[in-house]
Amino acid sequence: MGEKTVKSQADESEHRAFTRAVLNDLYALEKMLEGGKMESDASRIGAEQEMFLVDSSMHPAPRAIEVIESARDSRLTTEIGRFNLEANLTPLAFEGDCLSKLERELNEVIGIVKRTMRQFDGDVVLCGILPTIQKSDLVEEYLTPFPRYEQLNRVLTALHGEDRMVHIKGLDEIRLHLHDTFIEFCNTSFQVHMQVPVNDFTRFYNWAQAITAPVLASAVNSPILLAHRLWHETRLALFQQSVDERGAAHQERSRPARVTFGHEWVKDSILDVFHEDVARFRIILTRDLEEDSLEVLKAGGIPNLSAWRMHNGTVWRWNRACYGVMDGVPGLRIEARFLPAGPTVADEMANSALFLGLMRALPEINGDITKLLSFDDAKTNFFSAARFGLKSQLTWLDKRTYTSMDLILSELLPLARHGLNSAAVDTADIDRFTGILEDRVKAEMTGAKWILDSLSSMDKSAKTNIRMRALTSEMIKHQEKGELLHTWPLARIADHSEWVDNFRTVEQFMSRDLFTVRPDDVVDLAASLMEWKHIRHIPVENDKGELVGIVSHRDLLRFFAEEKSRAAEELIVRDIMKTKLFTIEPETRTLDALYLMRDKNIGCLPVCKDGKLIGILTAHDFLTVSTRLLEERLKMENYERRTNAA
Repeated sequence: MGEKTVKSQADESEHRAFTRAVLNDLYALEKMLEGGKMESDASRIGAEQEMFLVDSSMHPAPRAIEVIESARDSRLTTEIGRFNLEANLTPLAFEGDCLSKLERELNEVIGIVKRTMRQFDGDVVLCGILPTIQKSDLVEEYLTPFPRYEQLNRVLTALHGEDRMVHIKGLDEIRLHLHDTFIEFCNTSFQVHMQVPVNDFTRFYNWAQAITAPVLASAVNSPILLAHRLWHETRLALFQQSVDERGAAHQERSRPARVTFGHEWVKDSILDVFHEDVARFRIILTRDLEEDSLEVLKAGGIPNLSAWRMHNGTVWRWNRACYGVMDGVPGLRIEARFLPAGPTVADEMANSALFLGLMRALPEINGDITKLLSFDDAKTNFFSAARFGLKSQLTWLDKRTYTSMDLILSELLPLARHGLNSAAVDTADIDRFTGILEDRVKAEMTGAKWILDSLSSMDKSAKTNIRMRALTSEMIKHQEKGELLHTWPLARIADHSEWVDNFRTVEQFMSRDLFTVRPDDVVDLAASLMEWKHIRHIPVENDKGELVGIVSHRDLLRFFAEEKSRAAEELIVRDIMKTKLFTIEPETRTLDALYLMRDKNIGCLPVCKDGKLIGILTAHDFLTVSTRLLEERLKMENYERRTNAA
């Protein structure tokens, strides 16, 4: 998430001074480009690895700060959520064994985090969106307590001006009304960096845009958000909506979002993109000014452009142009931000090999992409790949439409191998990583498909919490063994587990698939629903989704026994529903809910948030939990007896 040193508050004069510094930085960058001061022909690669920290029950573990302090590794840094962590990898010359070097460093740094997390009885998982994340994890308590993150949330929320809505459709549909930006905690990525010739930067940047879709299609790994099956790479839609600053008026006039693929090819200079990002997007973070970039340049120095870089870090293009200084020489690189974390380090490197090889081959072989493919097709390809993965339909340079799988296997993989060869990458690395990708695509497998197929094969009667934890546990197991994705068997719910099911809150096992009635519905409808769906309690809600009553099987029996005089067709739900209700919130502790049901002698508890019904908890749900906990307790007692006897 960029530079952490920001001002918590800035008055108008400070904001104006910072704005002038951003403009100065852009003028300085323009002078450096015109004056030939930028590194012109270096070819380097790098990466950023984001990851989730989880506890022994596979739920998010807010331990990022403790891990960084304990590990004492300068490559590790925080992310927006306290259960997210980022590792910045060493830049490498794009040649020789650079790919295997990067893979070794990734495994090394992830291993350091894993060993550190074991001190906290936790682990690390690589995936675009963690399956076990719940709404109760998306709270201020888990916001990393640094000024950058606090200020981003405060300003973006204030600019939006009202509850933001996250609305994504896939196999399921999710619609959330949120007061803040904390749902961004759900996302982690693997970001590939590539330094390209600065004099031809625009051409390379446009090609990065064009190849994003097929590379993404082979790499999708984020199909689940809060137990909803959505896009194959839901992370893209979620990120845009989670940090959207646009209020209703801005959206009505189609003002661009800060998270964007762009709206046209870059025509003349990458400076056009930088100018647009300052012109369109308000400066939302400031910091103390350390230099006047124009004065530094005039004195023969190399400016850091820290003001503009801070602003550039708050406009989240899926391919972002970045400035950096290495060994005293400034340069520009492309940061590919669209790839998700996981499912394994080797699979991430295979995705990188495809991207890097194509970036080397296609500009050389085909020249100017803007003459071969319309930007609208490139953008449509991108969102098609995000929605459907390998089954997406992509329009390519010959104006024909291909499935992503066919395009990758028939055309792009050979081109990627050619590009890696022309960069003098070791043959062993080329064969290994492009071979991994080829085998995975031929198997028609992505991380997203593995997750969706695994869920489809699981026992539908199992609680959502159990299925999400089974997915996460299996991911970690295969990642630790270094098994390639296309060799993974589908995840299953273990008959016996080494960790006790952790039902800390009712959110983890309440029923969400609800059947409800309205107060003015006929009673016969409620009775029929109970019979058809084998349920004993039906919530009653009004047209606003507010809970106004409960009808139980017992209520129906009692009412029909007592009310002989009225015709059945005259009865409505309002006549028999209970209106004196006990409700709980999703964050309620499980034991507290159990005691409430026992003390009040009630068979169910509606779960509400902000007055709206979101779930229900019944005595049957507790039977499921108590049975499992009893099994685990007996297993532990047997283990202790065997240990004592030995």
